[in-house]
Amino acid sequence: MPKMKTKRALAKRVHETGTGKLKRGHAYTSHLAPRKTHKQKVHLRKSALISHSDYKRIKELLQG
Repeated sequence: MPKMKTKRALAKRVHETGTGKLKRGHAYTSHLAPRKTHKQKVHLRKSALISHSDYKRIKELLQG
């Protein structure tokens, strides 16, 4: 059986922290940005952690 490849599209969007958690950026930051409030755009700049329910599925895609 050949080795599984890492999903490169996901690997470019997700980064692992020092403790092994997965960090991601927020969506909805650029498209139609002028109509979003300044507060909304400021909060979207900050990175977030992958939710617990998605964690197992995403780790499998990164195991390449």
